[in-house]
Amino acid sequence: MQSLALRIVMTVLLFVVSWLLWSGMYKPLLLVLGGFSVFISTIIAYRINYFKKRVYTLRFSFGIFRYWGWLFVEVLKSSIQVTKIILKPSLNVTPVVIEVPRLARDDFQTMMLGNSITLTPGTITLDVDEDRLLVHALTKTGADDLGAGEMARRIDAFAEGK
Repeated sequence: MQSLALRIVMTVLLFVVSWLLWSGMYKPLLLVLGGFSVFISTIIAYRINYFKKRVYTLRFSFGIFRYWGWLFVEVLKSSIQVTKIILKPSLNVTPVVIEVPRLARDDFQTMMLGNSITLTPGTITLDVDEDRLLVHALTKTGADDLGAGEMARRIDAFAEGK
């Protein structure tokens, strides 16, 4: 198990690298502001006990590429469905709020499921409880797809390194 100091240093490095790559601007004022934002983010993470939980740990296996590929296809399919709804409003739109069972073994898998649902056009995770996720879906078909549990099964397989 990693020490608390090592976890903090690794997270700060991840914040710094992410900020530098996404910013693309390296003027002195922006570098100082970026450093300040990394500092504030680290303080907030420490105050909410982010470093004391195992959920913060980056989990990487080559299964993530298989999951990202599958998720990319799902996002494309959902994007096409939402585009059809926007371009042809006479389509049958049936917004629905459903409960998706939280089958995840830990907070990491729950976070992956909630974020993956929200990333998919036409769906958004509204709430997370101990045993379920509350999700708004733009169509009944989208709700049925989520209810089938394929996304949760794929996240479980990825998290288990399968």
